[in-house]
Amino acid sequence: MSDGLEDVVAAHTVLSEVDGAAGRLVMRGHSLDALAGHTSFEEMAALMLDGFVPNLPREKQLQVALGEARKELFETIVRREAVPATLSPVEMVRAMTALIPDGEGAGVVLKLLAAPAVFTPGALRLRRGLDPVAPDPSLSQAADTLRMLTGTAPTPQQAAALDTYLVTVADHGLNASTFAARVVASTRAGLVSAVLAGISALKGPLHGGAPGPVIEMLDVIGAPADARAWLEAALDRGDRLMGFGHRIYRVRDPRADALKGAIRRLGADAGRLALAEAVEQAALAILRERKPNRTLETNVEFYTALLLEALGFTPDSFTCVFALGRTTGWLAHAHEQIAGGKLIRPQSVYVGPRPRQAA
Repeated sequence: MSDGLEDVVAAHTVLSEVDGAAGRLVMRGHSLDALAGHTSFEEMAALMLDGFVPNLPREKQLQVALGEARKELFETIVRREAVPATLSPVEMVRAMTALIPDGEGAGVVLKLLAAPAVFTPGALRLRRGLDPVAPDPSLSQAADTLRMLTGTAPTPQQAAALDTYLVTVADHGLNASTFAARVVASTRAGLVSAVLAGISALKGPLHGGAPGPVIEMLDVIGAPADARAWLEAALDRGDRLMGFGHRIYRVRDPRADALKGAIRRLGADAGRLALAEAVEQAALAILRERKPNRTLETNVEFYTALLLEALGFTPDSFTCVFALGRTTGWLAHAHEQIAGGKLIRPQSVYVGPRPRQAA
């Protein structure tokens, strides 16, 4: 028995490998370095789902099909404003996703891949009292997401930065949300149900909900010179420093460097990046001093926050954008689990009181 299923192998997969000791991520036989910054969302989705979804469009046809799926979802769900705008963005996206009829097959896959792209900007605009912007099916998923968010066409650099992020977070082994999606998929409840399980798990602050607090931390610190004092006070209070440490990696999370590179290529606010780098260096130094027996390095959430902020997303929507990238992995894992045909049903060890024996 292993609490939290630590080191328990629960599946064989062809989808991704996370080497925590070496700091290496491999997806479908390609290293993260070869994918991030070189691959579009559509290309990554085609790669991850290759061999799993019969009749799924390929290459340029996939971009066209996703554009049509975004258009359909906007007309049938977002334009109807069927979900209360009082919900948080991730709750709105989850509720909108739940309105997609459940099932399996290429049509459902296309809608689920497109859903966060159209639901996230739609939710954010509705919460601000603005009219949602209809999709442009001729654009790529990344470019259209940003266009629906701001109402103006993004620059090629902005679209490329979002593509880099979506590819970087497409899959990451048997993390909590992916495992949740596989458990539901194993019951044959349907792909929508599996993705909803993934979104619900991703919402938690110990999983995909952490990037938002990184922005709060940077805002409160304010200046590089104030980083160390604020961080030490936070640790004295027993607070956790968001953006540092990982359950698997014992070295620096390779995704952090991929996203930092994307921020530099984007040409984001130099002062904001300087503040983030100062906070990062101070945090790493303090963590090494205070926790010398633990390896706590920068993780994907730290530079995720900075990149998504630069692209115009609000901190409370970061989890939604994470879901936009990770849905690709959830769907691939769901299909892999279904192909195996095995219902996930682990055992537990009862440690409660025993019934009294009759005298």
